[in-house]
Amino acid sequence: MQKPAITLMVKAARAAGNVLMRNISRLDALNVVEKGRQDYASEVDAQAEEAIIRELKRATPDYAILGEEHGQIGKGRNVWVIDPLDGTSNYLRGLPHYCVSIALVENGEPTHGVIFDPLRNELFAASRGSGAVLNDRRIRVAERRSLEGALVATGFHPRERERSGAQLECTRRLLNQAEDIRRTGSAALDLAYVACGRLDAYFEAGVKPWDIAAGMLMVREAGGKVCDFKGTPTAPVDARGIDSRGLVAGNLRTAEALQKVIQDSGYAASF
Repeated sequence: MQKPAITLMVKAARAAGNVLMRNISRLDALNVVEKGRQDYASEVDAQAEEAIIRELKRATPDYAILGEEHGQIGKGRNVWVIDPLDGTSNYLRGLPHYCVSIALVENGEPTHGVIFDPLRNELFAASRGSGAVLNDRRIRVAERRSLEGALVATGFHPRERERSGAQLECTRRLLNQAEDIRRTGSAALDLAYVACGRLDAYFEAGVKPWDIAAGMLMVREAGGKVCDFKGTPTAPVDARGIDSRGLVAGNLRTAEALQKVIQDSGYAASF
């Protein structure tokens, strides 16, 4: 039986997905702002986040909210962490790869998470201790035993361009083992795809709590491992951990092997 928190999150995620789909035919007319160097948001991001907040506030008025567009609203042990459109650059260009991500975080740790891909109508959900599902079917991380032949996802975040040399060296070493590397433009979907076995592993720097809170829970509940570039648990995914960070995810073997490549290449030392 679906937990009440997940039921609420699904309703909120679908409301945001409707906003994304309604505006997909008017991309050229959208107001777009540059939040930072090569980091964009549109009016659709804000509208989708407002739709989520409306649903969540109606049911849980005492919970705090941490959203990519509206920042922190309220304070408390329970925090809704929201990315209304993860993959904004893809969306604005008509590239069909983006999602809505919502997590309920308690004392810095995600307890429930939903990632919704409105284009494919794929709904990933996870609750701590209860596993992870895709459209109500149980999912597990891939069983690959090493990086040999692995398909790995990453990102080249604009906040991390000063470390691009170290990242490219890491990528060069990784390609000596892995089959290939994908750069999809959505950290949340990358993590969901690791959770369901479409990808073998993932690493990226520059991610924020709203990018990863739901996805890291998905990976863990699907039997995988999540850590930072130095192999330690990641920082809280609420307002206490608002700084960007590096993240590694995969099954136990691939995550550890990937983290070792990041360490040995010198990429981890650049942080």
